[in-house]
Amino acid sequence: MGISRRSALKALAGAAGSMAAAAVVPSVCRASSGTPAVDASGYDGMLYDATRCIGCKACMVACNEANDLEPDTGASSERWQMPLDLNEHTKNIIKCYRDETGDKYSFVKRQCMHCIDPACAAACMIGALAKREHGIVTYQADLCVGCRYCEMACPFNVPKFEWSSLAGKIVKCELCKDRIAVGKQPACTEVCPTHAVIYGKRGELLAEAHRRLEEQPERYVKHVYGEHEVGGTQVLYLAGVDFDLLGLPAYGDEAAPARLRSIQETIYQGFTTPFALYAVLAGVMWKNRRTSGDDDDRDEPASEEESS
Repeated sequence: MGISRRSALKALAGAAGSMAAAAVVPSVCRASSGTPAVDASGYDGMLYDATRCIGCKACMVACNEANDLEPDTGASSERWQMPLDLNEHTKNIIKCYRDETGDKYSFVKRQCMHCIDPACAAACMIGALAKREHGIVTYQADLCVGCRYCEMACPFNVPKFEWSSLAGKIVKCELCKDRIAVGKQPACTEVCPTHAVIYGKRGELLAEAHRRLEEQPERYVKHVYGEHEVGGTQVLYLAGVDFDLLGLPAYGDEAAPARLRSIQETIYQGFTTPFALYAVLAGVMWKNRRTSGDDDDRDEPASEEESS
Protein backbone atom coordinates (compact mmCIF):
# COMPACT_ATOMS: atom_id res chain seq x y z
CA MET A 1 0.00 0.00 0.00
CA GLY A 2 1.36 3.50 -0.88
CA ILE A 3 2.02 6.19 1.67
CA SER A 4 -0.58 8.93 1.74
CA ARG A 5 0.35 12.63 1.86
CA ARG A 6 -1.19 12.91 5.34
CA SER A 7 0.91 10.02 6.56
CA ALA A 8 4.00 11.53 4.99
CA LEU A 9 3.38 14.87 6.72
CA LYS A 10 2.87 13.11 10.05
CA ALA A 11 6.10 11.17 9.61
CA LEU A 12 8.06 14.31 8.74
CA ALA A 13 6.61 16.16 11.70
CA GLY A 14 7.50 13.29 14.01
CA ALA A 15 11.06 13.12 12.67
CA ALA A 16 11.52 16.86 13.07
CA GLY A 17 10.25 16.68 16.61
CA SER A 18 12.70 13.91 17.42
CA MET A 19 15.56 15.91 15.90
CA ALA A 20 14.62 18.96 17.94
CA ALA A 21 14.37 16.98 21.17
CA ALA A 22 17.72 15.32 20.53
CA ALA A 23 19.34 18.65 19.75
CA VAL A 24 18.09 20.36 22.89
CA VAL A 25 19.90 17.95 25.22
CA PRO A 26 23.50 18.71 24.14
CA SER A 27 22.72 22.42 24.01
CA VAL A 28 22.18 22.39 27.76
CA CYS A 29 25.66 20.94 28.23
CA ARG A 30 27.40 23.61 26.20
CA ALA A 31 28.96 26.64 27.82
CA SER A 32 26.69 29.63 27.62
CA SER A 33 29.55 32.02 26.81
CA GLY A 34 31.06 32.23 23.35
CA THR A 35 34.52 32.73 24.83
CA PRO A 36 36.66 29.59 24.86
CA ALA A 37 38.40 28.84 28.14
CA VAL A 38 42.07 29.41 27.35
CA ASP A 39 45.00 29.61 29.75
CA ALA A 40 47.25 32.07 27.93
CA SER A 41 49.81 32.45 30.71
CA GLY A 42 52.25 30.21 28.83
CA TYR A 43 51.89 32.01 25.50
CA ASP A 44 54.82 34.05 24.20
CA GLY A 45 54.40 37.80 24.39
CA MET A 46 56.00 41.18 24.96
CA LEU A 47 55.71 43.93 27.55
CA TYR A 48 56.28 47.46 26.28
CA ASP A 49 56.87 50.14 28.91
CA ALA A 50 56.37 53.51 27.22
CA THR A 51 57.99 55.33 30.14
CA ARG A 52 61.30 53.57 29.39
CA CYS A 53 61.27 54.10 25.61
CA ILE A 54 63.67 56.80 24.35
CA GLY A 55 62.47 56.68 20.74
CA CYS A 56 65.78 55.50 19.29
CA LYS A 57 63.93 53.22 16.83
CA ALA A 58 66.62 50.56 16.99
CA CYS A 59 63.76 48.05 17.26
CA MET A 60 62.43 49.18 13.89
CA VAL A 61 65.76 48.69 12.15
CA ALA A 62 66.24 45.29 13.78
CA CYS A 63 62.71 44.25 12.79
CA ASN A 64 63.32 45.06 9.13
CA GLU A 65 66.62 43.21 9.12
CA ALA A 66 65.21 40.14 10.86
CA ASN A 67 62.24 39.97 8.50
CA ASP A 68 64.18 40.86 5.35
CA LEU A 69 62.04 43.93 4.69
CA GLU A 70 63.18 46.92 2.68
CA PRO A 71 63.16 50.05 4.87
CA ASP A 72 60.41 52.56 4.14
CA THR A 73 62.29 55.75 3.22
CA GLY A 74 59.54 57.39 1.17
CA ALA A 75 58.86 60.22 3.64
CA SER A 76 62.53 61.18 3.89
CA SER A 77 63.37 61.42 0.19
CA GLU A 78 65.07 58.02 0.37
CA ARG A 79 67.55 59.22 3.00
CA TRP A 80 66.59 57.21 6.08
CA GLN A 81 63.98 54.84 7.41
CA MET A 82 60.95 56.91 8.35
CA PRO A 83 57.61 55.13 7.92
CA LEU A 84 54.51 57.06 8.88
CA ASP A 85 52.59 53.98 9.98
CA LEU A 86 52.56 50.20 9.74
CA ASN A 87 52.68 49.20 6.10
CA GLU A 88 53.96 46.50 3.76
CA HIS A 89 57.55 47.41 4.67
CA THR A 90 56.95 48.00 8.38
CA LYS A 91 55.86 45.41 10.92
CA ASN A 92 56.94 47.45 13.91
CA ILE A 93 56.93 51.21 14.43
CA ILE A 94 57.71 53.72 17.17
CA LYS A 95 55.39 56.72 17.22
CA CYS A 96 55.36 59.80 19.42
CA TYR A 97 52.44 61.48 21.19
CA ARG A 98 52.86 65.08 22.30
CA ASP A 99 50.16 67.20 23.96
CA GLU A 100 49.16 70.69 22.82
CA THR A 101 51.62 72.43 25.10
CA GLY A 102 54.46 70.23 23.92
CA ASP A 103 55.53 69.60 27.50
CA LYS A 104 54.10 66.13 27.83
CA TYR A 105 54.94 63.37 25.42
CA SER A 106 55.26 59.64 25.17
CA PHE A 107 56.55 57.17 22.65
CA VAL A 108 54.48 54.16 21.73
CA LYS A 109 55.43 50.97 19.92
CA ARG A 110 52.90 49.51 17.53
CA GLN A 111 52.84 46.00 16.07
CA CYS A 112 50.52 43.01 16.06
CA MET A 113 48.98 42.58 19.51
CA HIS A 114 48.70 38.78 19.14
CA CYS A 115 45.21 38.66 20.61
CA ILE A 116 44.34 35.58 22.64
CA ASP A 117 41.17 35.26 20.55
CA PRO A 118 42.24 37.00 17.32
CA ALA A 119 39.59 38.57 15.10
CA CYS A 120 41.89 38.38 12.05
CA ALA A 121 42.15 34.61 12.34
CA ALA A 122 38.39 34.30 12.86
CA ALA A 123 37.80 36.36 9.72
CA CYS A 124 40.28 34.38 7.61
CA MET A 125 38.11 31.91 5.70
CA ILE A 126 40.82 29.34 5.00
CA GLY A 127 43.21 29.68 7.90
CA ALA A 128 46.04 31.67 6.33
CA LEU A 129 46.09 33.61 9.58
CA ALA A 130 45.84 31.37 12.61
CA LYS A 131 46.98 31.06 16.17
CA ARG A 132 49.78 28.54 16.08
CA GLU A 133 52.77 27.48 18.21
CA HIS A 134 53.41 29.53 21.37
CA GLY A 135 50.04 31.24 20.80
CA ILE A 136 51.56 33.42 18.09
CA VAL A 137 49.22 34.62 15.33
CA THR A 138 51.15 33.58 12.23
CA TYR A 139 50.55 33.93 8.52
CA GLN A 140 50.77 31.23 5.83
CA ALA A 141 51.07 33.05 2.52
CA ASP A 142 50.35 30.04 0.30
CA LEU A 143 46.84 29.80 1.78
CA CYS A 144 45.99 33.50 1.45
CA VAL A 145 43.54 34.50 -1.30
CA GLY A 146 43.99 38.24 -0.72
CA CYS A 147 40.43 38.89 0.47
CA ARG A 148 41.76 41.30 3.16
CA TYR A 149 38.97 40.44 5.60
CA CYS A 150 41.69 40.29 8.26
CA GLU A 151 42.41 43.99 7.71
CA MET A 152 38.79 44.88 8.30
CA ALA A 153 38.40 42.57 11.31
CA CYS A 154 41.47 43.63 13.30
CA PRO A 155 40.45 46.03 16.11
CA PHE A 156 43.97 47.51 16.11
CA ASN A 157 44.26 48.10 12.35
CA VAL A 158 47.46 46.04 12.14
CA PRO A 159 47.49 43.73 9.06
CA LYS A 160 48.60 45.51 5.91
CA PHE A 161 48.33 44.36 2.32
CA GLU A 162 51.34 44.32 0.02
CA TRP A 163 49.95 46.56 -2.70
CA SER A 164 53.24 46.93 -4.55
CA SER A 165 53.27 43.24 -5.53
CA LEU A 166 51.18 41.56 -8.21
CA ALA A 167 50.80 38.62 -5.83
CA GLY A 168 50.37 40.71 -2.71
CA LYS A 169 50.34 39.16 0.72
CA ILE A 170 49.48 40.29 4.22
CA VAL A 171 52.28 41.83 6.28
CA LYS A 172 52.20 41.82 10.07
CA CYS A 173 54.40 41.01 13.05
CA GLU A 174 54.73 37.28 13.71
CA LEU A 175 56.81 37.78 16.86
CA CYS A 176 59.94 36.64 14.99
CA LYS A 177 58.69 33.05 15.11
CA ASP A 178 61.73 31.78 13.18
CA ARG A 179 64.09 33.27 15.75
CA ILE A 180 62.02 31.87 18.62
CA ALA A 181 62.13 28.44 16.98
CA VAL A 182 65.92 28.39 17.34
CA GLY A 183 65.97 29.68 20.90
CA LYS A 184 66.34 33.39 20.20
CA GLN A 185 64.07 36.25 21.23
CA PRO A 186 62.35 38.70 18.85
CA ALA A 187 64.77 41.12 17.21
CA CYS A 188 63.06 44.19 18.65
CA THR A 189 63.39 43.05 22.26
CA GLU A 190 66.98 41.92 21.74
CA VAL A 191 68.27 45.32 20.62
CA CYS A 192 66.25 47.66 22.88
CA PRO A 193 68.95 49.57 24.85
CA THR A 194 66.65 50.52 27.73
CA HIS A 195 64.65 47.28 27.88
CA ALA A 196 61.53 49.28 27.18
CA VAL A 197 60.23 46.20 25.40
CA ILE A 198 60.92 42.77 26.84
CA TYR A 199 60.01 39.26 25.71
CA GLY A 200 58.64 36.41 27.81
CA LYS A 201 55.63 34.34 28.73
CA ARG A 202 52.42 36.32 29.09
CA GLY A 203 51.86 35.26 32.69
CA GLU A 204 55.35 36.38 33.72
CA LEU A 205 55.07 39.65 31.78
CA LEU A 206 51.73 40.40 33.40
CA ALA A 207 53.20 39.82 36.85
CA GLU A 208 56.13 42.11 36.01
CA ALA A 209 53.76 44.82 34.81
CA HIS A 210 51.73 44.72 38.01
CA ARG A 211 54.95 44.77 40.06
CA ARG A 212 56.00 47.99 38.34
CA LEU A 213 52.57 49.51 38.88
CA GLU A 214 52.72 48.69 42.57
CA GLU A 215 56.27 49.92 43.10
CA GLN A 216 55.96 53.18 41.12
CA PRO A 217 52.28 54.15 40.97
CA GLU A 218 53.16 57.81 40.30
CA ARG A 219 54.97 56.82 37.10
CA TYR A 220 52.13 54.99 35.36
CA VAL A 221 48.49 55.05 34.39
CA LYS A 222 47.13 52.42 36.74
CA HIS A 223 46.29 49.86 34.12
CA VAL A 224 47.98 47.14 32.07
CA TYR A 225 46.67 47.56 28.55
CA GLY A 226 46.02 44.20 26.94
CA GLU A 227 45.34 42.33 30.16
CA HIS A 228 41.62 42.29 29.41
CA GLU A 229 41.01 44.32 26.23
CA VAL A 230 39.33 42.30 23.44
CA GLY A 231 39.67 39.18 25.58
CA GLY A 232 43.35 39.81 26.31
CA THR A 233 46.44 40.25 24.16
CA GLN A 234 49.93 38.82 24.34
CA VAL A 235 51.52 42.23 23.80
CA LEU A 236 51.02 44.23 26.99
CA TYR A 237 51.53 47.94 27.63
CA LEU A 238 52.42 50.26 30.48
CA ALA A 239 52.34 54.02 29.95
CA GLY A 240 52.45 57.34 31.73
CA VAL A 241 49.65 58.89 29.66
CA ASP A 242 46.18 57.65 28.84
CA PHE A 243 46.31 54.75 26.42
CA ASP A 244 43.74 56.20 24.04
CA LEU A 245 46.13 59.12 23.45
CA LEU A 246 48.66 56.55 22.23
CA GLY A 247 46.22 55.04 19.76
CA LEU A 248 45.18 52.16 22.00
CA PRO A 249 41.36 52.31 22.19
CA ALA A 250 39.37 51.55 25.33
CA TYR A 251 37.91 48.21 24.27
CA GLY A 252 35.83 45.94 26.47
CA ASP A 253 36.77 42.52 27.79
CA GLU A 254 35.02 40.45 25.14
CA ALA A 255 36.75 39.48 21.92
CA ALA A 256 34.87 40.08 18.67
CA PRO A 257 35.01 36.37 17.68
CA ALA A 258 33.57 35.41 21.07
CA ARG A 259 30.70 37.86 20.59
CA LEU A 260 30.05 36.45 17.13
CA ARG A 261 30.06 32.88 18.43
CA SER A 262 27.60 33.89 21.14
CA ILE A 263 25.21 35.34 18.55
CA GLN A 264 25.49 32.26 16.36
CA GLU A 265 24.84 29.95 19.30
CA THR A 266 21.77 31.99 20.23
CA ILE A 267 20.36 31.72 16.72
CA TYR A 268 21.23 28.10 16.02
CA GLN A 269 21.21 26.68 19.56
CA GLY A 270 19.61 23.22 19.43
CA PHE A 271 18.63 23.92 15.82
CA THR A 272 15.70 25.78 17.37
CA THR A 273 15.50 28.40 14.63
CA PRO A 274 15.65 25.93 11.70
CA PHE A 275 13.05 23.72 13.41
CA ALA A 276 10.79 26.70 14.04
CA LEU A 277 11.01 27.66 10.36
CA TYR A 278 10.21 24.08 9.40
CA ALA A 279 7.20 24.07 11.74
CA VAL A 280 5.90 27.30 10.21
CA LEU A 281 6.33 25.87 6.72
CA ALA A 282 4.53 22.65 7.70
CA GLY A 283 1.70 24.70 9.21
CA VAL A 284 1.30 26.73 6.03
CA MET A 285 1.21 23.57 3.95
CA TRP A 286 -1.39 21.99 6.25
CA LYS A 287 -3.57 25.13 6.20
CA ASN A 288 -3.41 25.34 2.42
CA ARG A 289 -4.48 21.73 2.16
CA ARG A 290 -7.42 22.31 4.50
CA THR A 291 -8.45 25.36 2.53
CA SER A 292 -8.42 23.56 -0.77
CA GLY A 293 -10.45 20.70 0.69
CA ASP A 294 -7.82 18.23 -0.40
CA ASP A 295 -8.50 15.55 2.19
CA ASP A 296 -6.05 12.69 1.89
CA ASP A 297 -8.53 10.26 3.48
CA ARG A 298 -10.79 10.58 0.48
CA ASP A 299 -7.84 9.97 -1.84
CA GLU A 300 -6.81 6.73 -0.18
CA PRO A 301 -8.28 3.52 -1.69
CA ALA A 302 -10.33 1.44 0.74
CA SER A 303 -8.52 -1.59 2.13
CA GLU A 304 -9.73 -5.09 1.32
CA GLU A 305 -11.02 -5.54 4.91
CA GLU A 306 -13.00 -2.29 4.73
CA SER A 307 -14.41 -3.24 1.29
CA SER A 308 -15.61 -6.58 2.51
